[in-house]
Amino acid sequence: MAVITFLSDFGYTDHYVAAVKAKLLSQDPDCKVVDITHAIEPFNIAHAEYVLGSVYQDFPEGTVHLVGVDTHGSKTGRFHAARHKGHYFLLPDNGLLSLLTDGQPELVVELNAQDPYLPFPVKDLLAPAALYLAKGGDIEVLGERTTTIRQLLNRQLRLNDHSIMGHVIHVDRYGNLITNITRDSVDTIAHGRTFTIHFGRETIGRIHPNYTQVDDGDCCCIFNSQNQLCIGINKGHAAELLGLGFDSQIDVRFYPGS
Repeated sequence: MAVITFLSDFGYTDHYVAAVKAKLLSQDPDCKVVDITHAIEPFNIAHAEYVLGSVYQDFPEGTVHLVGVDTHGSKTGRFHAARHKGHYFLLPDNGLLSLLTDGQPELVVELNAQDPYLPFPVKDLLAPAALYLAKGGDIEVLGERTTTIRQLLNRQLRLNDHSIMGHVIHVDRYGNLITNITRDSVDTIAHGRTFTIHFGRETIGRIHPNYTQVDDGDCCCIFNSQNQLCIGINKGHAAELLGLGFDSQIDVRFYPGS
């Protein structure tokens, strides 16, 4: 049986997470469920996309990703099963699928539901479908193929010969500012030139291997394991101390010479 991951905005103070797991275990006590997190900010699609998008490909192909974020995000009560890059996704039609797949999932079916307005669709509709797929079931048995999904757009980089303009796409629990500026984009524009990174009123001209390469309380930039440019303060909360957050503009400027 394939692994089922579970990500939601249900939090940890109510019974919702346990109720979904109880549904899975009551149907198959041997199912393997891995919690990604249940601390996604309520209804925050961008937060869910960052967290799930950062980790889902680390799981084995065939993994089923059960997503309970903004679960009533579609007024039409539509829910989807999708296949993309060897993984399966069960989620509402709230735009998250388009962000995870850049608008081009390989296969999507609209789930058959006797009642499209279920009060707890993650438990009563998505969880049984996830278990069916984890056992090797055919995704097309779950519903009719569709190409109609809610479309949202990720923030795009602006690049020219001398600069990159990006944005903060996530603030992690340490206060680090994670941007959509990638190592590849910097290498492509730099061509060996010097550069400075501008954010708020601050400027940094070097990217370090990790935050501990500067003194406690000092600000620095790194590339994380997803090769995204990040801004942090060693032993400090960069978002609070710099007054920056989600969607704040970050610029990289390149200069002649080496």
